[in-house]
Amino acid sequence: MESSMLQTCTNLIQNAKNIVVLTGAGISTESGIKDFRSQTGIYQMAPEYILSLDNFYHDPAGFYQFAIENLYHPEALPNQGHEILAQWETNGKVSHIITQNIDGLHQKAGSVKVIEFHGTMKTASCQNCGNTYSTEEMITRLNTMEDFYVCDHCSTPAKNERYIKPDVVLFGDTGEWFTMEGFNEVINIIHQADCLLVLGTSLKVTPFSTFPQYRREGTPLIIVNKGDSPYDNSKDSYVIHESIGKTLIKIDHHINPPIS
Repeated sequence: MESSMLQTCTNLIQNAKNIVVLTGAGISTESGIKDFRSQTGIYQMAPEYILSLDNFYHDPAGFYQFAIENLYHPEALPNQGHEILAQWETNGKVSHIITQNIDGLHQKAGSVKVIEFHGTMKTASCQNCGNTYSTEEMITRLNTMEDFYVCDHCSTPAKNERYIKPDVVLFGDTGEWFTMEGFNEVINIIHQADCLLVLGTSLKVTPFSTFPQYRREGTPLIIVNKGDSPYDNSKDSYVIHESIGKTLIKIDHHINPPIS
């Protein structure tokens, strides 16, 4: 890690009072969760189509088998990156985390102001009546019922109108933050930031990838990601291609020196 770039990013974070953090799969790989697009990611063993809304309706049982095996990680624990962000929020430095992740690890670490832009794997909802089921309940249903993905609380005759879908945003799908109101709220949060910190995302999936464009002119954009992003060479960007956990530990030790 180039020490001058690390020092520059440390100074920017130390001086910031309203950091908004954008996170992707790269922060969770250090907790043992697979990412999607790397050489060892989920899309190397299955096409993107398997996580599409069309595929869910075409083969809900097969979709659930794949999702529970590959997207649901109740045993995963937050790593030091998650924990440092939670501490920075407690200290008043981080105002919001906007994440692509569906694993809930930011909340497990203690972060409160988290926007799960792509939803969560903790729950599933009937697409007709909105009744919510925990993922644990859906696993029990899968093991004990034939049409486990059909809601019991609806009287609609057509089964496919009352499918229970995991509360994740699939390709071809929308989520609660994909409304005009939700999108504008995210943009407003980013516009108020005095530093934008991007961790573990290549910023190539829209609309999440557009978010850095909404920061105020002159607001530093710090990117910590092992791969490249479209913003690496943009104005006021500072890029570190290293481990998120190790990078945040070094920055945090400078900002909050350990008591000897």
